[in-house]
This record gives sequence, structure tokens and C-alpha cells, in this order.
Amino acid sequence: MGIIDIAFSSLFFSFFLLGIPILLSLKYGFGIIKPLLFAVFRMCIQLILIGIFLKYLFHWNNSLINVCWIIVMVTVAVFSVLKDSALKIKKVFFPVFISFLITIFSVVVYLNIMVIKLTNIFDAKYLIILSGMLLGSSLRGSIIGISHFYKSIKKDSKRFLYVLSLGADRNEAILPYLKESVQLALKPSIATMATIGIVALPGMMTGVILGGASPLVAIKYQIMIMVSVVACASSTVILSILMTLKICFNKYGILQMEVFTDFGKNNGKKRNT
Repeated sequence: MGIIDIAFSSLFFSFFLLGIPILLSLKYGFGIIKPLLFAVFRMCIQLILIGIFLKYLFHWNNSLINVCWIIVMVTVAVFSVLKDSALKIKKVFFPVFISFLITIFSVVVYLNIMVIKLTNIFDAKYLIILSGMLLGSSLRGSIIGISHFYKSIKKDSKRFLYVLSLGADRNEAILPYLKESVQLALKPSIATMATIGIVALPGMMTGVILGGASPLVAIKYQIMIMVSVVACASSTVILSILMTLKICFNKYGILQMEVFTDFGKNNGKKRNT
């Protein structure tokens, strides 16, 4: 039995469930109605457009077009990460972009060759879908890890400078912050792995089952995805940090405050006072 299609008229009834958070917001003043409705509207438009686009992408199944689409996906993901990291996008975009592209592309190609064993490793159905799942799942961890690393050193600048003054080089001084950032980045993925199957049935697994595959096949794919997410999250955080060190630190190992988005604002406040 294949997956049961949902008519658009029936899909409309799912939006009635939004009445729950809306009513709660009205009663308790959460103030989430406008952002919620905007997010739902944006989600629907984006999913409809990407659904139409993927239909043609799968039909063409051109390796070059598929790889170009991966680059577009990584670009959007990097903007999302840096937007919430307090770092100036124009300063660190390129090294973070390269870090994400290398990691995602390498992991997906590895999966297609060694695990799924595809004849065409650039097949749109697998290359794009797997890349999207890995990007989406590891994005939260990457935001946490990169943001925490630089914010911690900035907040702890006196201690960091003290360690440098004792003779430590830059790599030795950043090591505790790097360890803590990677641990925080992996926490969401590790927590998900620990409860998956019993507490929750993840999207990959339910999607494969609803698509008509056996639960055993769905389990295999889900295990592959979860292991890959941890690999991607740790690799993107470490690579992004290592590749931005030369930009964010000077030759003496001191963090340059001008890489932060609030650098100009803080300087203006100091001058005014």
C-alpha cells in the first residue's frame, strides 16, 4: 500500500489546530500570534515552491544542477548560522561556507557510496534529500557551537589574555572553549539519539514508513541519518572555528572585537560616556 494522498481541502483542517496556541496566547498574553501566523504563511509558501522545484529537479536529475542546489542550500544554512552567532557575516562567511560545504558534501557522498551503494552518487533523490536532512538537523548544533565559542572568549577576555600572557599560544588558549562549544553543539543530537524510537518517531522514519517501506528499512535509514547528523554537527563546528581563527584573532592570539556585530555600537557608547 502506497502513501495516502491528502487533499488540499482536507489539509485545510490541519490549520484549525493553530487555534490552540492562538487561544492560549490571547488568554495569557504570550504575544506569539503575529510571528506564528507569519511563520506558518512563510512555511507554506516556501514548501509549495520547493515542492514544485524538486519535482523538476528529480525529473531532470542532472548532476551539475544537483550540486549547484546543494551549494544554494549550504549558503542559506550558513546565513542562518551566522545571523544568530553575533559575528559579522561579511567577515566570516567564506570560511564557514567552505566548512559546511566540505562537511555536508563529504558525508553525503560517503553515505551514497559506502552505505546506500548508489550507481549514481549524485542522484537527486538521495543527494538533495540527505543533504537537506543533515543541514537541517545539524544547523541548531552549529549555531550553538560557533556562537558559544566566540561569545565565551569575548566574555572571558581577561582570563583569556592572562592565559596568553603565561606563554600559551592561541591554539592552547582556545582549547577549553573549543571543547565546551563542541559538547554544547552535540547535546541536542545526543539527546535525540538517546530517546529516539521510544519517546519519539522522527521525521525520516515516519516518512519512509508512510511512503510504503517496511519499518525495518525505515529504522536502517534513521540510524544512518542520526549517526551522520552527529558527524556533521561536530565537523561543521570544529572546521568553522578553525577556519575563522585567522580572521577573528590577530597574530598575537588576541580576539579582534571588530568581528562582532555589536562592535560599532559598543564603541559609540564608550565615546558618549
